Amino acid sequence: MFEISDLLDLDRFPIDRPDSDACAELVERCKATLACDGMFNLDGFVRAEVIARAAEELTPLTQSMSFHQSRAHNVYFLKTVPGVPDDHPALAKSVTSSHTLCDDQMTDSIIHAIYEWQPLADFLARVMDKPRLYLMDDPLARVNVMSYRHGEGLGWHFDRSEFTTTLLIQSPESGGAFQYRTDLRSDDDPNLDGVARLLEGRDPEQKTLCLNPGTLNVFKGKNTLHGVSPVEGTRNRLIAVFSYYERPGVMFNDDERLGFYGRTVA
Repeated sequence: MFEISDLLDLDRFPIDRPDSDACAELVERCKATLACDGMFNLDGFVRAEVIARAAEELTPLTQSMSFHQSRAHNVYFLKTVPGVPDDHPALAKSVTSSHTLCDDQMTDSIIHAIYEWQPLADFLARVMDKPRLYLMDDPLARVNVMSYRHGEGLGWHFDRSEFTTTLLIQSPESGGAFQYRTDLRSDDDPNLDGVARLLEGRDPEQKTLCLNPGTLNVFKGKNTLHGVSPVEGTRNRLIAVFSYYERPGVMFNDDERLGFYGRTVA
């Protein structure tokens, strides 16, 4: 068993004390940053020596057990988009190539313990103005660790969920930068011309973020176009993706599991 206070810097980020003034101040600061920038970061959320240990325990698992996937896709991960011609520049393809480690393959890990800690979900719910956030039930998808090796990266895309929560575990020697454009579309406006402009490299509001290991990053994934530039060097980029939902009991179907993980059962 892990003591969560040994893993996280709860002096700087007192989410274990939800009724304290310090936690309320942190929530308001994160809310303001999220509203202004479309994301917020808790740099050093996981202690430096702990995140280094997490990388050490996960590296051999990603090398021996992870599911490798490489494919070209558009930003919507759809073969066709209703009402949009197939040759529209907003449907230009980029390549995602990565190795995925599922939650059922790392249940004794530091990363699993952090995800399972309910006060983290409760804190995120407060920042996002949600009544409650639930951990995912799916034993494969609850938390995934993505490993990007030399030449691999994450193609431009929008997420399905409103918010995306990640924890950087290990930085590569070079490359592997998080690239994003906040609020590129809305629920009412797909902004196809804006999507095309970014894919063509003509959007001055595109930004690049280089995170430190141990940083918790939360951003508006549904309307933020984002990707990761190709990794360079022998040290892999490792990042955890935490899945939260506004309703309990969420599971992927077999087709989704097969597509994401190459298998359907834990």
